[in-house]
Amino acid sequence: MTEHAHGNDGAEAHAEDRAHNHSHGHQHAVSPDADRRWLRAALILITAYMAVEVVIGVMAQSLALISDAAHMLTDAVSIVLALIAMRLAARPARGGYTYGLKRAEILSAQANGITLLLLSAWLAYEAVERLIAPPEVTGGLVVITALSGIVVNLICTWFLSRANRSSLNVEGAYQHILTDLFGFIATAVSGFIVLTTGFERADAIATLVVVALMLKAGTGLVRESGRIFMEAAPAGVDPDALGDHLVSADQVVEVHDLHIWQITSGQPALSAHILVAPAGDCHKVRRSLQQLLSTEYGITHATLQVDHVGEQGSPDEVLTLGTGPEPQPANHCEDTHGPVHRPGPHRH
Repeated sequence: MTEHAHGNDGAEAHAEDRAHNHSHGHQHAVSPDADRRWLRAALILITAYMAVEVVIGVMAQSLALISDAAHMLTDAVSIVLALIAMRLAARPARGGYTYGLKRAEILSAQANGITLLLLSAWLAYEAVERLIAPPEVTGGLVVITALSGIVVNLICTWFLSRANRSSLNVEGAYQHILTDLFGFIATAVSGFIVLTTGFERADAIATLVVVALMLKAGTGLVRESGRIFMEAAPAGVDPDALGDHLVSADQVVEVHDLHIWQITSGQPALSAHILVAPAGDCHKVRRSLQQLLSTEYGITHATLQVDHVGEQGSPDEVLTLGTGPEPQPANHCEDTHGPVHRPGPHRH
């Protein structure tokens, strides 16, 4: 007997899943409209300050200030991308996009990460050149501008901390602004050193500090978004351990075709083929496994195909359920698309 989520039991299970998702899907209890409001406020503040900083950076001949302004430009772009992605992700599933456009947010996060990496490479090159031949830097302008930049970025960081950072999309914009904040702190320190000691290479050294922060944030965003695009299991979920947990359930004989992935950040999904003992209640098994996945792993979008052992014979074969020798599941599927989990010790 093959169980899909289209019968009455499946409809009830999906209704429960939708209710669970509604109450727990947005961990910070922040509505999408509130997210967009905080992002827009940060965008306006960043854009206005960035224009001022570019002018002062050119006047002071400070690469650190110009690099901060360039980073603020990527901050603004990252927020614009996040806002666009939110709009796309909110559209209902239709046509060929059966999950909707939820992964537009992951595209935005990956674009933010790649932008950070590319910008860090350019700034590193410029900083090395200035270490070799440092230009004259106006330390006073650098310090004043950097200190005001710290204030602006603190406000913007607070704005984005109010949004839902469990979204990789929002986290991408947040990381942009957070690294910019650290960059302004480094720039203020370098400006103070130039002002008090005349050591102009401090400007380029501060830029390299910003580069290191950008590399760290960019690498993290690209790695996490890449895991979602490659349909890797969510961080913190061991598919082998989860499969062993499922197969240890009462009446379950084998679990295979187990796939765990993320539709978008914070929305894990699972599918699996479950073989139940001939006399087992496959309806009960499916419900208990879905409950286990929801409560212990936070996976509420689970599709389980449940069959009795020996049921998947030829269409003309008559299935007999009784007390005879239990059919063996060893050759149930020619290609199980992944590890097979059975009770007792086994290789993964």
